[in-house]
Amino acid sequence: MNSVLRPSAFEVRSPAAGGDVPPMTSATAMAGVPAFVRETFGYNALKRANEATMLDIEMIDTLDCFIPQVTMTTFLDAVERSAGEPNLGLLIAPQVSVSNFGLWGEYVLAADTLRTAIVRCASSLDYNCTGDHIVLSVNDRKARLRYVSAVRGRPGYTHLACGVAGAMLSLLRSFLPSGWKPRMVELDIPRPPSSTPFEDTFSCPVTFDAVGVSILFDARLLDRRAAWHSPVRLLTLEDVARGRFAPAKLDTFLDVVVAQIWAQVLAGAVSVDSTARALDMSVRSLQRELNREGASFRALTNAVRVQRAKELLKGTGASIIDISTALGYTAPANFARAFQREIGLNPSQYRQRTSWPASAGPHDD
Repeated sequence: MNSVLRPSAFEVRSPAAGGDVPPMTSATAMAGVPAFVRETFGYNALKRANEATMLDIEMIDTLDCFIPQVTMTTFLDAVERSAGEPNLGLLIAPQVSVSNFGLWGEYVLAADTLRTAIVRCASSLDYNCTGDHIVLSVNDRKARLRYVSAVRGRPGYTHLACGVAGAMLSLLRSFLPSGWKPRMVELDIPRPPSSTPFEDTFSCPVTFDAVGVSILFDARLLDRRAAWHSPVRLLTLEDVARGRFAPAKLDTFLDVVVAQIWAQVLAGAVSVDSTARALDMSVRSLQRELNREGASFRALTNAVRVQRAKELLKGTGASIIDISTALGYTAPANFARAFQREIGLNPSQYRQRTSWPASAGPHDD
């Protein structure tokens, strides 16, 4: 992601290829689908599908756990057979939304523009679904957002493909005007006896036997901003990684204090008093224990703030003023001085040297 994306072929694959994401089983989060099955077809249909997978899919889904894609296709295939519903995927598609995909979905939707959201989605896909990849291409002002699944062709994949299309459309609609419709949806499934149910569901022409699940739309929409983005909190890929793979260490007293400071920095206000209260001790006792560890509350707070500032400068387009406010500084100048003292660069210089061009555009096929 270090080169400017120009109008010609832009492809972003999940970062696991570079070793940045811990290895794990290929997985998917069709958030809300098990509950939809229970409400639509009844508990017995859900129970039989769970028995086919030998997992309580709804419980795992509720806990925000990864569900292997092979398991999910098996689950959907079992629901189809149990409920006798060949168009299960078309019922699921409108229910699937990126906004339901936990912190990862929130990170994607917190992007400034649709273009940036797609880049975030594609470059961080392994935090939600490993083994798959997304390609965005533009040709003659037509954009194609393509999703290629690792389990294409398995029993039940027809329904999964429709769910993927629904999720992709939910991403686009989060940034586009009410009533927007895609130019076309392409599905990598065999042509059904009738395309009409598919076209009714997706509100556009639908083609089949494609190389992936694709949404075609006007490329000029890539720079659209979502009207509701002003109140969202600043999120980075590191936030997603911490939530998914790296829970706070609480093995030592110092670990506990650092975890408290991180929570306060993320909330926008840090104080030694609130930390002491959270640990049920006096400020003097807290400082004395830190001194024994060779640390101080001020130094730990500065280190956490600088780390968070680096994440926000590198991974978001937020202004220096907004980052300063988010970190709890009383003035941007105070933030700039503290950052430069620790890093040797001011915030703008650090951003220029480290940030990837998240707002850059795709290039043609």
